[in-house]
Amino acid sequence: MSPIKEFSLSYEALNKQGVFTNGDTVTGILTLTLSKETKVKSLVVKITGEGSVRWAHGVGDDRRIYRDNKDYIKVKEYLIKEDAKDNVLPEGVHHLKFSIQIPQEDLPSSFKGNHGKIVYMLQAKLSRKWHMASTVEKELNFAPKSLLQSEQGDLAGSVSKGEVQMSATIDRKACSPGETLSIGAKINNSSSKEVRAKFSLEQRTVYHARAIRKVVELNLCKMDGDKIGPNSEGTASCQLMIPEDIVHTLHNCEMISVTYTIKVYVDISFSIDPEVLFPVVIVPSCFLTC
Repeated sequence: MSPIKEFSLSYEALNKQGVFTNGDTVTGILTLTLSKETKVKSLVVKITGEGSVRWAHGVGDDRRIYRDNKDYIKVKEYLIKEDAKDNVLPEGVHHLKFSIQIPQEDLPSSFKGNHGKIVYMLQAKLSRKWHMASTVEKELNFAPKSLLQSEQGDLAGSVSKGEVQMSATIDRKACSPGETLSIGAKINNSSSKEVRAKFSLEQRTVYHARAIRKVVELNLCKMDGDKIGPNSEGTASCQLMIPEDIVHTLHNCEMISVTYTIKVYVDISFSIDPEVLFPVVIVPSCFLTC
């Protein structure tokens, strides 16, 4: 019977969202409860970051599997170092503190999608001679500081298509899940048709397996503005809420990218819709308040 009755990890969150970024230090406690005196070969706590993509294309003999993977980080702290002689721990409850710094590297954000993922794990491993190693792990939510630096583009834009002209604005380019973006549009409709302003948030995810890529585009939410009558001017506004479960922008990974665009357009029947596009960056709320 194993003498290990409890083997668990806990760590201190640095913010309400539980998000860590490059350069942060993960501190916590490893709890080990033993029913008797036990020889231990080594005890180590580590942080790992791994990414992978995989998808299938085609059917039958033409079916192909595309995949790729990469290790991003592996940093560790030995709580009990491996030695020529086994270390002996007494019976009872042991609370062992650890402190591991995440590298200052510009690592990609945590991500989970249908065809790929980027996962950061905090893991503890207890090794004993002639026994299977005991492991415990917890997932870490990571986002790089460079997300805010990826904010690009103007807060205003305009477009003209035939007899319809539109100028549009948004109040900011960086926002977090659950926040609301203010969007406005001024429309000059010189046509004989009634038109309507519309607003949407679109997500584009691109998976790369070396030279092959798979693109997934989603319209996450759409709202209608006011109608503008024929030969008239008008304005339309929108308070567009960013979904709570939206994933962060992913901009610095060769295998996966996630980008977002606010599209403001005029819906014209039987015609090409004039549109203004605003790239936006989705970041943890702690990035915008610190």
